[in-house]
Amino acid sequence: MIARTPALALVAVAAMAILPVAVLAGTEPATPVDPNARSAALFVEMGKVIQSPRCLNCHPRTDSPTQGDAMVVHNPPVTRGPTGHGAAGMECATCHGPRNAAFAGGPGTVPGNPKWGLAPRALAWQGKSLHEICEQIRDPARNGGLTLAELVRHNGTDPLVGWGWHPGEGRAPAPGTQGDFGKLTQAWVDSGAKCPG
Repeated sequence: MIARTPALALVAVAAMAILPVAVLAGTEPATPVDPNARSAALFVEMGKVIQSPRCLNCHPRTDSPTQGDAMVVHNPPVTRGPTGHGAAGMECATCHGPRNAAFAGGPGTVPGNPKWGLAPRALAWQGKSLHEICEQIRDPARNGGLTLAELVRHNGTDPLVGWGWHPGEGRAPAPGTQGDFGKLTQAWVDSGAKCPG
């Protein structure tokens, strides 16, 4: 059984703003003095994005994604498939096109991006603590082989990650902006990439 945060709490997380890097990176008085605490605080801010439904839905522990702000099991039922893009005959691209598409005759959208699919199994985040996710993200053996510099680019500029701030009608965007998220990631890396306790 997957441990899940209650859906309302996840929506509340998604609605939170993320603090500017200046508050956490040592250029404003409210900054923690200890460098390791400062680095961990940067990751806590990143966690507001990472633990939002926009990210968690595509980082499941199982081979099935969840969907929506309530993170319900994907409907229709789908599976990861060999490459993370669905099983034969039911690939993600069957429904998810290169951009969000309005439902015919009703409110809402089908999300879309040219690279739509599930994160690699090694990047399952649902049910994990922020500390566990942090340890996973900074370890190339468990983050899809990304260096920390590549992680900064991924978080700050990757269009699929960027979809989280443009999810279409009926979905709360990830907190802040992708640019803010990239700056937080860079500041976290620059400060030693420490994880919260």
